Amino acid sequence: MDLVLPLIILVARIVETTMETIRLVYVTKGHKYLASGIGTLKIGVWIVSTGLVLTNLDNIPGILAYMLGYGIGTLLGMTIESWIGLGTAVIRIFCTEDPEPLISRMGTMGFGTTRINGSGQFVPAVAVLISIVPRTELKRLLEMLKREHPKVHFTIEEVSTMSERDIYFGGRTSRSIRGFLGCG
Repeated sequence: MDLVLPLIILVARIVETTMETIRLVYVTKGHKYLASGIGTLKIGVWIVSTGLVLTNLDNIPGILAYMLGYGIGTLLGMTIESWIGLGTAVIRIFCTEDPEPLISRMGTMGFGTTRINGSGQFVPAVAVLISIVPRTELKRLLEMLKREHPKVHFTIEEVSTMSERDIYFGGRTSRSIRGFLGCG
């Protein structure tokens, strides 16, 4: 059985779906020119892969390769997107103990923190710490929280829109070509 055609279809479909997944991230983050460029290349690969399947409908391995390529491409695209870490997140940290050591530690790591004091239904006092964090730095912050402050609870939200001013993280600005590409 000739497996060259299904292999070509599989690789093309993986590449196309990976590109589409990444393109969607850039669309949601407002990078219209980069998303447009990726979309243009992606549609060329899609035409080739889909055309190969439609002109060879009797090739069951080719159809299966097309389907498998979609699944693998989605997983690969999501993995690459997590490596890129494009964008910013808001983390809310709930402390029932003295938050000052954590605020100080986050400051030494370059993360600004806003503190809100409150009370809860099950605790007499709680401090809510809010910080805006580049997604590329989120893993580092979470590792520190789990290692050094395991009793805190936190939530993380993606930021879809931010004000148009520069945000500084530990002396670094979030605006650069590397930031645009999600690398810094």
